[in-house]
Amino acid sequence: MIVGRNISKKFRIPSERRNTLFEEVVAFVKGKRRYEEFWALKNVSFEVEAGEIFGITGPNGSGKTTLLAIIANIIYPDGGEIIVNGRITPILALGVGFNPELTARENVYLYGALMGMKRKKMKEKYEEVFEFAELKRFENMKLKNFSSGMYARLAFSTAVATEPDILLVDEVMAVGDMEFQRKCIDELNKLNDNGTTIVFVSHDVETVRSLCGRAMFLNKGEVIAIGDAEEVVDAYLDFVGDLYKHEVK
Repeated sequence: MIVGRNISKKFRIPSERRNTLFEEVVAFVKGKRRYEEFWALKNVSFEVEAGEIFGITGPNGSGKTTLLAIIANIIYPDGGEIIVNGRITPILALGVGFNPELTARENVYLYGALMGMKRKKMKEKYEEVFEFAELKRFENMKLKNFSSGMYARLAFSTAVATEPDILLVDEVMAVGDMEFQRKCIDELNKLNDNGTTIVFVSHDVETVRSLCGRAMFLNKGEVIAIGDAEEVVDAYLDFVGDLYKHEVK
């Protein structure tokens, strides 16, 4: 379903701090804006088979979210290529695709439209979305008044209702309570049983271990380990342990 070949991505970081727009304009006119290159991903290669749950883990800044954004065609790699076969629904950040000035009801239909679903189909899914999210009494409240947990429940519920071929999940469950997280895991397994391919990014290595068949461990934009989820999680835990011992010394 997904093939990544030698994917690399760089960002430019300003090397000089400027506090005003005037300073930026002057630097631009004089050609004195300086940047340093930061490689978020370096020659990352992997494959995700149809119908599997593939985990991605690693420390902060390892390139996990950048890779998902490339898979979702939100940003483009500076090197290598990504091949995706199927319709993707990404949950890359809390409430992405939502408008905080609109009500929960309006946002459900908006998100469905963005994902290419007809209004009639989304209407059929509407009650299911709010039942899963346990937010029926708040359907006419503007999202700007939602808590982060309410946002997460609505975002996840709406995304899974779009019935994607491929679902990208990036730490969205971290802001929910334990009961909601359990519901999410059950729903991911149900979707997978029905044929949805899932790419699951998380720092929760035990969830990666139990949920995913295969996984990849990234660190500083590079693949450290890829393969059986159990072995990859063990490799990550060994890495964290060695890092801790080094810092203590």
